[in-house]
Amino acid sequence: MEYILSTLTFTGISLIGVLGVYLVTGLTGLFSFGQAAFLAIGAYVSAVLVKTFALSLPLAAVVAMLTGLLAGLMVGIPTVRLRRDYISLVTFGFGEAIIATLNNSTNITGGATGLSGVPQFTNFWAVLITVIICLAIVISYKHSKYGRQCLALRSDELAAKAMGIHVERLKLITFLIASVMTSFAGVLYVFYTSYVEPGAFGWVVSAEWTIIVFVGGINSLTGAVAASILLTGLPEMLRFASEWRIVIYCVIVLLIINFRPTGIFGENELSLRRIKQFMKKGAKAA
Repeated sequence: MEYILSTLTFTGISLIGVLGVYLVTGLTGLFSFGQAAFLAIGAYVSAVLVKTFALSLPLAAVVAMLTGLLAGLMVGIPTVRLRRDYISLVTFGFGEAIIATLNNSTNITGGATGLSGVPQFTNFWAVLITVIICLAIVISYKHSKYGRQCLALRSDELAAKAMGIHVERLKLITFLIASVMTSFAGVLYVFYTSYVEPGAFGWVVSAEWTIIVFVGGINSLTGAVAASILLTGLPEMLRFASEWRIVIYCVIVLLIINFRPTGIFGENELSLRRIKQFMKKGAKAA
């Protein structure tokens, strides 16, 4: 039971990061390969404040999110005017710069050996409540005026500008929301593992989150959640296969991408209305 709860906890933390990528990539159409850097910022800032400066956890979490917001502003303001491919390069460089800074700040972060002895405050229920809150925020944002503008921006940036949408501001707002959410996921992560090291936040993590969004369906929040649960929990489920589990994982991803290019859910969302319609069709067929 403890093993299952641990797997679900890590899946929930990863899901928060995926929701951030869904906002940036799924809604706005931007590619950020530095989202995992915000996970690192949230983890390290909160861990250092609690462990070294004896700050309370709630205050440390707030400071970590504000630091993530500031970092998002520093990266977002100069990049929102760039083309989408340049944004991916800038965010990739930002992520690598954060990792290099953590590796070289030995006196504060422990360098490449990491930071250990962090008190464990996070549990499964804290992560579950956070996931529900983040889901509510993303759903509200998607169905708001800003969410509809994001979809217009993703389809055609030039047309969105012609319709009077402030494209740069919209990109920045979306990017900042994703940055703060991912920073808080870092807080949950470090106070669950009690240990953190820079290697856990490389660009590969950001790439995995992007793959999850595409596998689930680029404009489907339901797909992002389902794919996150499937692809994050799958390596743990395949642990019995030892070294072959990563190979099996990659083959499954490739099959989905090749035979279902629009993702598992495409642009569809799971709702009570759709479930009722499906049940009615099933009842008629029976």
